[in-house]
Amino acid sequence: MLSLRSDARHLAAPVVRGGDDVWLGVSGGAGPAPEGPAPAAAFLLPPVSLDARAKQLVGVNEEDHLILAHQSYKSGKYSQALEHGNAVYEKNPRRTDNLLLLGAIYFQLRDYDLCIAKNEEALAIDPQFAECYGNMANAWKEKGDIDLAIRFYLTAIQLRPNFCDAWSNLASAYTRKGRLNEAAQCCKQALLLNPRLVDAHSNLGNLMKAQGLVQEAYACYLEAIRIDPHFAIAWSNLAGLFMEVGDLNKAMQYYKEAVKLKPSFADAHLNQGNVYKAMGMLQEAVSCYQRALQARPDYAMAYGNLATIYYEQRQLDMAIHCYNQAILCDSRFVEAYNNMGNALKDAGRVEEAINCFQSCLVLQANHPQALTNLGNIYMEWNMISTAASFYKAAIAVTSGLSSPLNNLAVIYKQQGSYADAIACYTEVLRIDPTAADALVNRGNTFKEFGRVAEAIQDYIQAVTIRPNMAEAHANLASAYKDSGHQEAAIASYKQALCLRPDFPEVTCNLLHTLQSVCDWENRDTMFREVEEIIRRQIKMSLLPSVQPFHAIAYPIDPLLALEIRYIYIYILLALTALLFASSVIFSASLFTLIFFPWQPQICDPVFINCFSLWFATICPPTPFTSEGRG
Repeated sequence: MLSLRSDARHLAAPVVRGGDDVWLGVSGGAGPAPEGPAPAAAFLLPPVSLDARAKQLVGVNEEDHLILAHQSYKSGKYSQALEHGNAVYEKNPRRTDNLLLLGAIYFQLRDYDLCIAKNEEALAIDPQFAECYGNMANAWKEKGDIDLAIRFYLTAIQLRPNFCDAWSNLASAYTRKGRLNEAAQCCKQALLLNPRLVDAHSNLGNLMKAQGLVQEAYACYLEAIRIDPHFAIAWSNLAGLFMEVGDLNKAMQYYKEAVKLKPSFADAHLNQGNVYKAMGMLQEAVSCYQRALQARPDYAMAYGNLATIYYEQRQLDMAIHCYNQAILCDSRFVEAYNNMGNALKDAGRVEEAINCFQSCLVLQANHPQALTNLGNIYMEWNMISTAASFYKAAIAVTSGLSSPLNNLAVIYKQQGSYADAIACYTEVLRIDPTAADALVNRGNTFKEFGRVAEAIQDYIQAVTIRPNMAEAHANLASAYKDSGHQEAAIASYKQALCLRPDFPEVTCNLLHTLQSVCDWENRDTMFREVEEIIRRQIKMSLLPSVQPFHAIAYPIDPLLALEIRYIYIYILLALTALLFASSVIFSASLFTLIFFPWQPQICDPVFINCFSLWFATICPPTPFTSEGRG
């Protein structure tokens, strides 16, 4: 709350951050929440009679200006209130009640420096003016200097021990510092002085909620509403309570009541938008965020939430614009930098994305998502060592983020460090034991490491958690096949095809497994299907799902089988050339073979078959993975 005179109460500025509680600060009235002021409709103004401190010889015109300033302030017309207050100031710059009012007006206009300046002017005239200390504390709290705010609240209370609003506002400051017990005592002291102080009831409810005491918080909000049914902040906080427990319908009902009572309540509009988003009603959420911006044009969080919806809808230009607006409103909005980086990267503007992630890290050096995102970019650029360093940095600063662990595991696996890769996937599963993707990927690593029995256990657990995961069934089938359990392999291959009929590798592997147990049912149909798959893959320049030695054994077009062998040999020679090049062992004849492909008739079939067998030995079929970058 902001004070306009000694016993005046003005409901002030609630603020939430994307679903947080609305906190009230008070100094002779209701005060700001953690981030900024509340809608104008929240304010109750005192009668304009003057106390002994303010009684001075004034003209009628001056008094009229003061009355109009109060009326404009009450109706939320702060610019008009400022004009009238300045008119009084020009006539009498030492009038302390007007200086207090001017400070309150500047607070609502979010010009906290001028708010502080006007209160300091009043204190220079009257050093015992407790309300000025309270209002100045509100401004310092909004500027982020909580310690100084606490100091001024305590000074206000020292000057006026029964200053109930200062006690309530001090509670919100203590809460911002995490000193919850002291905050609760301040709320209780405020209520002891004034049991009908609705903002103190609401603040106490927020404290109860922060400690997990949901029923107690509910009772506090209801008491505030019982005292003042038009107290929109309590309705908003009550809505937030229901949103946290997952009752979106009641949350929506109470947010609607809050914005009905205060149409300019930006925070309630924002949180109502969050509820709509949680319900999947994105257009309604967009409308709420836009109304929040109409009420508070510099509301960075509203721009950020709006940008998130545009990003999810792949409207990247709109998302980038809104994230940029959020940063213009709040240059220290860390998440906006990180999220804009993601949008820029997806839009192909990678250098700008890197700048955003780096800006995020300047503000918060241990931001795990920004570190991971930079790692992803360097991974895509094949700068493996640099990528790994960012993933390790992300892992070092958080214990609950799985994406850098997954990505580091991919690097370890590529480097042949299977034990390290397995350790990363195990940590992912510690974070989330139901992470089916991590189970599949760890199973793949176990299998490549030769620990097939452990791979099978991971695949079984993955399909138990996610029965519709076709890749897990396919990998389980492959592991069964490699360990000699052909019937189990066939069952798993069939299940994978049930879930994903267009799964070429599984179709080919199932056919090969059926051949190995002499199951010839639908033999001709399956071979025709496999032949069509191979031709389609060759046409699309994809590696055929049938290996050369399998193709020899199949009753398919012999020329097609020969073409499969040529493709495999060509790829093997290319890989060999890369290995030789890295060792500076690269012959002219090998170069000729790779870059001036041979004619089929000049190739010795025995040579082709031996090369094919070697390739099948050193490059077994790759398991299906769920690896991806977060």
